[in-house]
Amino acid sequence: MLSSGSGGNCALLATNRTRILVDAGLSFKALVKRLESVGEQVATLSAVLVTHEHCDHVSGLARVARRLGIPVYISKLTAPAVDWGEIPPVRECFQAGASFTVGDIDVDSFGIPHDAIDPVGFCFHAEGIKIAVATDLGYITESVKFHLRRANLMLLEANHDLEMLKVGPYPWSVKQRVMSRVGHLSNDTMSDFLLGDFDGTPVRLILGHLSEHNNHPEIVRLVATQALERRGLATALAIASQTHATEVYHF
Repeated sequence: MLSSGSGGNCALLATNRTRILVDAGLSFKALVKRLESVGEQVATLSAVLVTHEHCDHVSGLARVARRLGIPVYISKLTAPAVDWGEIPPVRECFQAGASFTVGDIDVDSFGIPHDAIDPVGFCFHAEGIKIAVATDLGYITESVKFHLRRANLMLLEANHDLEMLKVGPYPWSVKQRVMSRVGHLSNDTMSDFLLGDFDGTPVRLILGHLSEHNNHPEIVRLVATQALERRGLATALAIASQTHATEVYHF
């Protein structure tokens, strides 16, 4: 995970043959630095996949794709909502819920409940490994639960602490949006999922998209650790950051 939060979201998924960027919410310059911090080069990227059109996920998208000459995989309904500039990059549009292949990586897309036009999560399959990505969702639907099963690594949202959000600096209208069923996952909802529907398969669980004002990494870590311990699970836990990349996870 290169960056996670309202200031920009971006992740790298790689095999020996293919390197996929999931969202491009960083500037080109910042992306280059984050990739270099984990020993990667921007010139090796194969494609960009987009979850939805909010600026913290696409602010650097058009420039990255044009400059590198790589395709953008984006849902048919989301594509018109992105500012592509005068010379749009190559776009591979898919129907939300469709499966497709990028290089040697098989991709399953699935709809998520968020206040965007056509938001999706992704599952990636390669070399016998499954990685699931689900952030920016107001609640975890039965469909999302299904897609998250049997993942070796999972990126899941833990956006806000409810009490911090209620007394925090956001206008009440924004607080209502964040807490709604098309907003963002709270720590409590994340914990409920770990206690009830998490299948315990992932070797690693990454929690991301933490609110800068309404959450804290140590609160998230405590809530998740308590839930995993109650289940007797040994899943390794990491908290994604806005300011630096996570460690590189090898399978």
